[in-house]
Amino acid sequence: MAIATATALTGSLTSAVTASPQQAAGFDFDHGNAVTGIIYMKLAAVSRANNTGSSPVNRDSTILLEVPWFDAIAPYHPTAVGIFSDLGRRPVSEHTTRNKNIAVMYSAFTSLNVLYPEHKPKWREMMQSAGLDPDNTEADPTTPSGIGILAAKNAFAARKNDGTNRDGTAGGRQYNRQPYADYTGYRPVNSAEKLRDPSRWQPNTFEKNGVFTVQKFATPHFGRVKPFTYDSPTRFKVSPPWKSNHHHHTAYKRQADEVLRASALLDDRRKMAAELFNSNFDTFGLVGTVPVIVGGRYDVEKTIHYTVVRDIGFYDLSIATWHLKRKYDSVRPFSAIRHLYGKKKVTAWGGPGEGTVNDLRGDEWRAYLDAWPADHPVKAPDHPEYPSAEAAECLAFAHLTRRFTGTDTLNIAHSVAKGSSFVEPGVTPAEDMTLRWSSLTDFARECGESRLWGGQNFRASIEAASQYAPQIGDLAYEYVQRKVNGG
Repeated sequence: MAIATATALTGSLTSAVTASPQQAAGFDFDHGNAVTGIIYMKLAAVSRANNTGSSPVNRDSTILLEVPWFDAIAPYHPTAVGIFSDLGRRPVSEHTTRNKNIAVMYSAFTSLNVLYPEHKPKWREMMQSAGLDPDNTEADPTTPSGIGILAAKNAFAARKNDGTNRDGTAGGRQYNRQPYADYTGYRPVNSAEKLRDPSRWQPNTFEKNGVFTVQKFATPHFGRVKPFTYDSPTRFKVSPPWKSNHHHHTAYKRQADEVLRASALLDDRRKMAAELFNSNFDTFGLVGTVPVIVGGRYDVEKTIHYTVVRDIGFYDLSIATWHLKRKYDSVRPFSAIRHLYGKKKVTAWGGPGEGTVNDLRGDEWRAYLDAWPADHPVKAPDHPEYPSAEAAECLAFAHLTRRFTGTDTLNIAHSVAKGSSFVEPGVTPAEDMTLRWSSLTDFARECGESRLWGGQNFRASIEAASQYAPQIGDLAYEYVQRKVNGG
């Protein structure tokens, strides 16, 4: 099970938030923020190791870890009601930062032991380092620890049988369960070896040490999962990918040629931007969210309210995106380019360390991001092309963050060390560099463009995200605001 990148604030927060003398000796529950001061710092390594990219499984894990925090602090708010359960309202005298921090810690501890049981000693140490008793498991609705425990348990109960198949029992499976396995019978039209229909998705093949692995569509059933903010993903009307229909030969070739041109024009900045935006852990954790929470000096309550808007937005976006991906089952650039050019020569990036070459056979072309190392947890997209999941997430992120903060202005900077590229280690970038954006709009726009630079998406797929992602950002913000206001 993978934890979503939305939880990944730790690395930058460690340096961005300076511990007070009280926190250095033991967390200050009366003035501190347990989310940024303890939980994310302990979660960092596990989160990064388990994040696999844009898979909805990452989003599902985050929903079960972070959204219960909202319910855990709701009893200590004047009007808020829980998302998974109503745990009542505590007396005003108990509406303290201390109680909110304790409730969140016990909620996180309870969820993490279910999501990552192999790391139970780490979670115990997290509690003990804060001076809390990890053996306190009493679900008492009158204490902050009990409220936190109940919030987490109720979340798992509320999401049972929600269509994810997270327990692997769909179809009556009793033994050797397969969490998140498809139960709808999806089969690709094309095999990895034969492109029967050049308009449809083809599984890619990757090699490491002579072992070849063929992709499968990850969670093709996720479009059937129960959303939070709308009834059905069919409500979102997104234009079909007509340019990916190979019968429209001119348009089909033109969009493939645009990907080849982007590949040929790759420079250090575009390569490093493509790598950044290929990692949701960094995009929406370390790089995108830190300026919001740290720059805004959010306390634990505001941190949680923002985090839950983001998490629910990403979750409901994944459901809609996967519904559309399955509906259109659209071809990726690597298949189209190989189909169009075969043994003909093209000009494009020639592989790690090769730069741009003009004698590359079409059937040898490879997307820059498909050269991502095989042992890296983030994998090449294992799902149909249309619409772009990453472009949609960046648009939704920008939109819901604007709604929450009331501004589009956000100074975002990402430092990149010389030779730190995953695709071209030791070579790219040639010098230390810093990627900068001055607004959420710029951040989201370049995120979308990076999918073209990295060779993963056609422009139409990137542009299609604008037809539904901002709507879902609005729905997520408004849904959480209703919960904050008691609705």
